[in-house]
Amino acid sequence: MPTIKGFSKLSKEAKIEWIAANYLGSDPQAIDFLKSYWHNDAATQKLHDEFIENTITNFYLPFGVAPNFMIDGKNYCVPMAIEESSVVAAAAKSANFWLDKGGFHTEVIDMEKIGHVHFIWNGSDANRLQAFFNDIHQKFFDHTNHITKNMQVRGGGILSVELVDKTAEEKGYFQIKATFDTCDSMGANFINSVLEEFSKILRNEIETTQLLSEDERKVQVIMCILSNYTPNCIVRAEVRAPLSLMNDGDDMTGEEFAEKFCRAVRIAEIEPYRATTHNKGIMNGIDSVIIATGNDFRAVEACAHTYASRSGKYQSLTHAEVKDGQFRFWLDIPLALGTVGGLTNLHPMVKMAYKMLGNPNAQELMRITAVVGLAQNFSALRSLVTSGIQKGHMKMHLLNILNQLEATEEEKVKIVDYFKDNVVSYSAAVEIFCKIRGIEVPAVASAKSK
Repeated sequence: MPTIKGFSKLSKEAKIEWIAANYLGSDPQAIDFLKSYWHNDAATQKLHDEFIENTITNFYLPFGVAPNFMIDGKNYCVPMAIEESSVVAAAAKSANFWLDKGGFHTEVIDMEKIGHVHFIWNGSDANRLQAFFNDIHQKFFDHTNHITKNMQVRGGGILSVELVDKTAEEKGYFQIKATFDTCDSMGANFINSVLEEFSKILRNEIETTQLLSEDERKVQVIMCILSNYTPNCIVRAEVRAPLSLMNDGDDMTGEEFAEKFCRAVRIAEIEPYRATTHNKGIMNGIDSVIIATGNDFRAVEACAHTYASRSGKYQSLTHAEVKDGQFRFWLDIPLALGTVGGLTNLHPMVKMAYKMLGNPNAQELMRITAVVGLAQNFSALRSLVTSGIQKGHMKMHLLNILNQLEATEEEKVKIVDYFKDNVVSYSAAVEIFCKIRGIEVPAVASAKSK
């Protein structure tokens, strides 16, 4: 396949034509298809084009809502952007389950974010570097005031600055570790700007100090970067109810359900294979809210999984217990979110999502997002310990199968009705589809059903 120089300088139309000519078999329908996903408002499309580089079209995700989330006494209709079947339905089902049981309760435990200046200093006595650092410590605050003053007005800024000795792990390796409160912004650009200024202060001060010898007045800054691991930017979400209310019409008593549920959580606490899938389900809910609100789901994912491993073993992010006749289920998770800056002020659907949520600040968004993760996990575990996960999931997946088969609306109605009393599987869906159409069942689908 051909390569190209200067691709980024081409117009969007020229980019599409080059791709179609060289990678899509010169198919004019491919060009029309890509253009069909452009927004019909030119200004809105231009805005989307400028979010990333080399944009040629838009890629849609379903934007759904889960109503009836009672969180700290306030009712929310939560926007969720995700492609996976049953996620929104599961969240909404949990919201309804807990609606008359007091809803969800949350607490933002801390908002601290972290960044580092990573540098090499090859002096022989780390105590001398520490003494020097102590001497210039206040300058890291004073000489960055031009960057931090607006954040300070909002109640945030630099919280702490310390020297960290990592020479036991890498020769000459030290860090300036700084913590920040970035208020309602996620704060990546702010933190990185401060850290780069820290590196200049470090170099300038170390090169001119009289506290160190000439050989010690040399430093190599490797990099200045925030960390997406924010173990002190924590929110807790929980639900609790008397065991008598945990029956909900199942064959199990409330006590039996709670015992089985708590055991399922304990398995995820001790078995990493289960914990990985368990936590993935939590992130189904969390990611969908983060995407809908224009935040960085990759950063949150990375942080959550690191946090789940903080003991040295990968474990469940949720926990459950029965105490004094009460069932309690909770989630502690780091969520570094923002409600200002980035896409939050630009993307039209993101702005709609915030309006739907009542324009929350960062702490409120942390609470909402954590609750949806807890709700998602509750629904998954509830299904696993009662009817099984596939019953509900495959019924939600059924429409995807029927769309793949290009079933008509009339055929869909008949097939959905058939599966009200039958187990959904891909092969079973193909068989009933073929039966309704009066055509032969493909050999692959027939073999799968045996």
